Amino acid sequence: RVMEIPPYIRRNAHHHLMVTVAEPVMHDGRTTVGIIQLTREARDVDRSLFAVRSSILSLFLMALALTILLSWYLSLTIARPLLRLAASAHTMRESADRTDMVPERLLARRDEIGEVARALQDSASALWARMDAIERFAADVSHEIKNPLSSIRSAIESLLRIDDPERQQRLLSIINADVCRLDRLITDISDASRVDAELSRTRAEPVAIVPLLSVLAEIHQATRRPGQPIMVVASSGDSPERRLAVMAVEDRLVQVLRNLIGNAISFSPPDGQILLTAVPAGGMVEIAVNDEGPGIPQAKLDNIFDRFYSERPSSENFGQHSGLGLSISRQIIEALRGTISAENRMDASGRVLGARFVICLPRVEIRPEVSRPHP
Repeated sequence: RVMEIPPYIRRNAHHHLMVTVAEPVMHDGRTTVGIIQLTREARDVDRSLFAVRSSILSLFLMALALTILLSWYLSLTIARPLLRLAASAHTMRESADRTDMVPERLLARRDEIGEVARALQDSASALWARMDAIERFAADVSHEIKNPLSSIRSAIESLLRIDDPERQQRLLSIINADVCRLDRLITDISDASRVDAELSRTRAEPVAIVPLLSVLAEIHQATRRPGQPIMVVASSGDSPERRLAVMAVEDRLVQVLRNLIGNAISFSPPDGQILLTAVPAGGMVEIAVNDEGPGIPQAKLDNIFDRFYSERPSSENFGQHSGLGLSISRQIIEALRGTISAENRMDASGRVLGARFVICLPRVEIRPEVSRPHP
């Protein structure tokens, strides 16, 4: 067997590719009598190698150029806007100025960067609004607490200067009433400060309204004193097969209803009537508390839900209410994605028949067995 000799490839002094092939000459297939050697310049192979290398280099340069262009484009469209957003967030944190914190150019974008910019702007606006609300709340609390404290201080200073037992007893009664007022005020302030945080952690659940109103009415009727109003429940669109229900936190909704019922009892005439109603209103449920009292002064309808607003009947002793009940009720209802409003009930001649407080909450389907109100 004759071993094949591989071709010999080299470059000459002129750097031309040379290929040499050698083959033995056999006699009778067994004896080698000579060798034939063929050498040729491989210009086609050289050109092919050059073409391949040129193609690879061209592709590399194109990929490099595309990478640079893409990096530049991403820098303009993503990296730099994100850096501007980060700078805006830093400016918001350090600056007292509340305007033009996020550049308009970023807010006008219709891509993900624009959504982040608008979300940042909305979050900053909501934060500033919350800070303003906290400042106003702190100022209102300070003002409301100072009143009974000033009264207590004046009473104590007068108590130290007089010897008349009757006057001393009267001053002690004033001090006791102001202390009770402070206690109620601090309790309601604490409740108001916890509402938002508590509702943000608590999951709303379906609550059947008509059974809930019926239980509240039964409790009132069972504990009703002579002369107090009678409570009646009326509804439409509710049946055992399809309950009229809302998404709410039941304990907090009961707190709102009890507050509204308590106000209605305070303003109702002797042996009057309080009507609790629940009716469907599109995708909402409208819950109303109607009384037969003197109504709400027209000029005060817009302020009745303000903090520390108090419009009480003349028969009630001053300081029995903190003025936070309706404000807390509005906090709760708005946290449940609903609305609460007040209006006067009037007859055809325009005479006021009483006040009406209306709560609207999102309606939800509920199974009959889920309906278990526990006020």
